[in-house]
Amino acid sequence: MQEDVLAQLCRGGDEVLRESELIEKLQEGRALRIKAGFDPTAPDLHLGHTVLINKLKQFQDFGHEVLFLIGDFTGMIGDPTGKNVTRKPLSRDEIIENARTYEQQIFKILDPEKTLVMFNSSWMNAMSSAELIQLAARHTVARMLERDDFSKRYKSGQPIAIHEFLYPLIQGYDSVAMKADVELGGTDQKFNLLVGRQLQEVYGQKPQVVITMPILEGLDGVQKMSKSLNNYIGIADPAEDMFGKIMSISDELMWRYFELLSFRPMAEISDWKAACEQGANPRDYKVRLALEIVERFHDQGAARKALESFEARFKRGAMPDVIEEKTLTCSAEGYAIANLLKDAGLTGSTSEAMRMIRQGAVKIDGEKVSDNKLVMPLNSQHVYQVGKRKFARVTVNP
Repeated sequence: MQEDVLAQLCRGGDEVLRESELIEKLQEGRALRIKAGFDPTAPDLHLGHTVLINKLKQFQDFGHEVLFLIGDFTGMIGDPTGKNVTRKPLSRDEIIENARTYEQQIFKILDPEKTLVMFNSSWMNAMSSAELIQLAARHTVARMLERDDFSKRYKSGQPIAIHEFLYPLIQGYDSVAMKADVELGGTDQKFNLLVGRQLQEVYGQKPQVVITMPILEGLDGVQKMSKSLNNYIGIADPAEDMFGKIMSISDELMWRYFELLSFRPMAEISDWKAACEQGANPRDYKVRLALEIVERFHDQGAARKALESFEARFKRGAMPDVIEEKTLTCSAEGYAIANLLKDAGLTGSTSEAMRMIRQGAVKIDGEKVSDNKLVMPLNSQHVYQVGKRKFARVTVNP
């Protein structure tokens, strides 16, 4: 087995449990069954989801079989991971509709000819109540309370519904039903993934290797990418929107996105990062990232058009070649636009900033601002313009 294959498969991973077992499986010379499960809790996937899907693609490119599990049964339970309250389950109609869009979107990355889409209702609907009780007997309450979120809720007196204990059991049983060799999941799913290993051994199977992937930060660079937090880039977003959102991330976050989202070799990315540290303009590399991502989910023509549109917006703002750099710090709530303009030296006061916004004289990245209550997120970087001559590239840090 070539070391570079293992390096590619482990790239960006947070933890491999266990790497020695992965090496053994790869040396068997057969196509491994690579599992990743998604509960269809929302109609659209975003770039955060693609951290796992990209890893599936890497396994697929090396000849392994991808098992894309849509948790239509577990989705009706509601994943309690990271929740301090019982999660509201989805209706059957919501599950079916969301699952349909998932199937359409994943093939923007995965090869449909080499991907097996599975639904855990296929085996869970066939499981009798007696068999479900037998499955529950394979685990203990004490072990379940080792899970961090369950433990915190129990200690704080927050209720835990019995059906929530079933979620990790069923996710683990999915691995038994699918005969998974490797399962991928976010770092927050580690407990559930390890339940899969345990149950496979109970049912006489060789335990799956677990690879946990980091949780991708959203546009704010702080919180997990999430539609509910409005800090996401949807893979179904229009090309120009996707391009603009990527260009809005901070320079520091850009390298994180390169590692987890780009298919470029890490050696090349390291060279680019070194060039920036020696004075190269990070914007040039951010353009490369944006082009790669947009082309993946649209096409090359759409990516070039998005770049042209982005550059045209800057030209319309008659931006100077050299723009003063500013770094501001603020609380977790973000930076109110009027305060930001004043503190960046673009206006003399917040009242002047509000007036300039009302007059349509304020732009962010060439786009006119109309909301004087706008709050800029942490770890964002944009070019702010007031009037025709005042510009500043402002980075907002925590």
